[in-house]
This record gives sequence, structure tokens and C-alpha cells, in this order.
Amino acid sequence: MGAKLYVGNLPYSVTEERLQQHFAQHGSVVSARIITDKFSGRSKGFGFVEMSSDEEAERATAALNGTDFEGRNIVVSEARPQQQRAPRPMGGGGRPPRGNRY
Repeated sequence: MGAKLYVGNLPYSVTEERLQQHFAQHGSVVSARIITDKFSGRSKGFGFVEMSSDEEAERATAALNGTDFEGRNIVVSEARPQQQRAPRPMGGGGRPPRGNRY
């Protein structure tokens, strides 16, 4: 298991500082990051916590997965590498151009 953990089902109001404090009860936290929408800046409801060792990460996962955190049952698991996304086609719209109908 890696020392970087995925934390899902977070309350949208939780801060990175509060997330770090919650995990610090189970070991030394290197970093805590909440993922936000790049346009609105609002939380997407998940984040990542990096613990200082694999043992602390395992301990935090066992202790916190499925537990209540500020009113929501959080999901804690080992973080997986981000998968490559297929490139988006140019234009970025859902509809084809209208053009001249007549």
C-alpha cells in the first residue's frame, strides 16, 4: 500500500486544514488536498491525504474508512495513479454547427 490515500464522500464545506487534523490522529500527515472545480472553486467532494509512511496510511485507512466525518461516511483507500484520458475533439460543443438550412 502507498502512503497516498484517496478520501471520497467528503462534505463540501470541509477545509484542507480540517482534513489534515482528522487524519493526524492516525499518524504524521505530509499533505492534505481537496480537489476543487477549476471554474467555480467549489469542492468536488473528494481529496487526497499523504501520510509519512505506508504503515501510517494503512492504519488511517483501517481506522477511518466508512466512518462519519462531519455528517458523511467517508471512503478512504489507497490512491491510484490518474488514468490518461482520451483527447477531446476540437470545437468542444455537443451540437454540430447549424449551417444554412435552406
